[in-house]
Amino acid sequence: MNLPEETVSETDWYGPDVATFGDRVAAARDAAGMTQAVLARRLGVRLATLRSWENDLSEPRANRLSILAGLLNVSMMWLINGEGEGLDGSEDAGVLSGDAADLLAEMRSLRVELSQSAKQVARLEKRLRVMLTETGDV
Repeated sequence: MNLPEETVSETDWYGPDVATFGDRVAAARDAAGMTQAVLARRLGVRLATLRSWENDLSEPRANRLSILAGLLNVSMMWLINGEGEGLDGSEDAGVLSGDAADLLAEMRSLRVELSQSAKQVARLEKRLRVMLTETGDV
């Protein structure tokens, strides 16, 4: 997000040049119109966990980071280092109604979850093959 310096005033808590991981999470959550409680519930984490992320006391593991990015409609890289598709990178954000934007965010989150489930199925399949090979059932 490349805002001119004059648009970030002393009262703004978020500025792209100084934003931390927690700042980006909080800004994206605000832009998505979610409270901390709603986002924590959607992520399946405790409210205290989300607050610690937003306060830069801790960071999520990769699987939660992926889901978080999907729910907030930003890239994981943008959350991590501010580069990539962030708050201003969504071409449809200004065009969609609130309900449509919520639906799109939920669809993207589901896509992330499906991808993770597919990876889990692949790991389980590999374990089963190893087990069958060891028992000679293959």
